[in-house]
Amino acid sequence: MTVKKNQEYEVIIEAFGNSGEGISHINGYTLFVSGALPGERVKVAVTKAKKNYGYARLVSIEEPSPDRMEPGCPVAKRCGGCELQHMSYEAQLRFKVQRVVDCLTRLGGVSESAVAGPEVIGCVDEPWHYRNKAQFPVGVDRESRIAVGFYAARTHAIIPCGDCLIQSPVINRIKNVIEKCIDDADSVKHIYIRHAAATGQTMVCLVVPKKTAVLNRIKEAVLSEIKEVTSLCVNIHPDDTNVVLGDVFESLYGPLYIEDIIGDLRFRIAPESFYQVNPYITEKLYQKALEYAALTGEEIVWDLYCGIGTIGLFLSKKAKKVIGVEVVPQAVKNAKENADINSIENAEFYCGTAEDIISRAVGDKEVGRRGGGEATDAAFNLAELPDVVVVDPPRKGCDEKLIEAIGSAAPERIVYVSCDPATLSRDIARFRPYGYELEKACVVDQFWQTKHVETVALLVKRRKH
Repeated sequence: MTVKKNQEYEVIIEAFGNSGEGISHINGYTLFVSGALPGERVKVAVTKAKKNYGYARLVSIEEPSPDRMEPGCPVAKRCGGCELQHMSYEAQLRFKVQRVVDCLTRLGGVSESAVAGPEVIGCVDEPWHYRNKAQFPVGVDRESRIAVGFYAARTHAIIPCGDCLIQSPVINRIKNVIEKCIDDADSVKHIYIRHAAATGQTMVCLVVPKKTAVLNRIKEAVLSEIKEVTSLCVNIHPDDTNVVLGDVFESLYGPLYIEDIIGDLRFRIAPESFYQVNPYITEKLYQKALEYAALTGEEIVWDLYCGIGTIGLFLSKKAKKVIGVEVVPQAVKNAKENADINSIENAEFYCGTAEDIISRAVGDKEVGRRGGGEATDAAFNLAELPDVVVVDPPRKGCDEKLIEAIGSAAPERIVYVSCDPATLSRDIARFRPYGYELEKACVVDQFWQTKHVETVALLVKRRKH
């Protein structure tokens, strides 16, 4: 049977795809069905038919899975931000664990026995209202009305939302107040909000092409109605790009930062700095990184892609010294401030791309002597190579040049914090020629209701016998 576009078929869903979609087969032909769960018998309509595989939309569910849930959000299917709202939380965890295991074995070349039954850190309460950061695009709908919400999957169509079920309630309240103030969609490009769960401090950043009267209206409304707002700023961004934030920030009220607490450490966060989005899981994530680092107080730790220094400062309590590298200047400034705020004296932070700085440092012959000498580059003064390297890269993973430099530095352990199991697995394979193998991994579910998953992996240097 030839599978054709726009034709309807009845199929059995056999497994999950990488994005949580269902996978079925018709005479060996693979169909990906968004919104379908393994074990279900469903009717589907083919929307795209390639030679060996295709995509289909769900028409009806003939036999539902016991894991099926009714999405709590009325725009869940249109928005596409919460791809897993239609399944129970237990099923979400099973999907994410299997996705990590499949990537590690298939892409990373890790044996199945090495990743069988990995440790899992997940939600212990209700998996809603957790996100401490939101970026709401502003535009118009089909009726030319102001629309504030989220982009539909793979489009620039804005799906308006009232109260997003995965955002912190205060973020939703702020968004709703600001939306009422906007009468011209061209006056505001994005509403960017950060909330610190531990301190209650909240930042509102208005991304605008230029300053207009709407800023005063928003300022007056927000400060009078939302007591949690401690920082209100404007980001001037006239360029028409996919990058949300421009380079220029100006305060309209309060400082250009908020502060939050993780464990016993206090962190200052600028609008453009990376910060983990789930405050209920972040400390557990960092504790796992600390456990994998296995520090005794004598180790030199490199914290690469360090952001505002959260992981490095967390590890500094049990390290001899921590050296952090980050490409965002404001984040490095925050990292140094955070070290001072917490009276941490054994941490240093440098600005630049990790691959360039570390390659230069490792290539310096003076640096090559563990425990002695000084680098000739005064901008990055490394007297010792690392015992432990921590990397927390963006979704695209580590730069290949950085992997080569870390391999040359030959640390005993690499703690890899990843938000994408595919690029994590690719990088594990890239580290293998330098003698590193995955010893263990922990699946950390930070992104409830979505397909995304965090993983903490420990790579250990194997010694030749």
